[in-house]
Amino acid sequence: MPPLPGGCYCGAIRYTITLSDPATEARTSLCHCGACKRFTGGNYGITTKIPRAAFALDRGRSSVRVHEARNASGVRLHREFCGTCGGSLLEYGENAGDNIYVFYGTMDDHARGQVEPKGEFFCKLRDPWMPEIEGLFHKDEIKN
Repeated sequence: MPPLPGGCYCGAIRYTITLSDPATEARTSLCHCGACKRFTGGNYGITTKIPRAAFALDRGRSSVRVHEARNASGVRLHREFCGTCGGSLLEYGENAGDNIYVFYGTMDDHARGQVEPKGEFFCKLRDPWMPEIEGLFHKDEIKN
């Protein structure tokens, strides 16, 4: 499978995701929790779960900053972003194991088509004007 490139808004940081089979090694999902909404500035967060070993930082290591906070489930999250433009890159938490969650919008256009969303989390907190996305799994919350 071709690599999945991406980066921050200003281009200071670039990365490559290498997966042999994105359909089985990646899971893209939307999260409607308040922490994701606040961090992304949107009505949901959208990330792609991948093995940490599949992610390579190609440029901009010195621009990476980390913010730590608890998510809606009370798990401490580490969110990496660009110190120059503030663009989010990825997150990982205490329960992530050997996985990271790359912010979907940071992937280049052609890469996102290989890892389309499979589900939605914290659906009980979905904004009332946003419809449920058909064909995806839906969970009202995440239990630790």
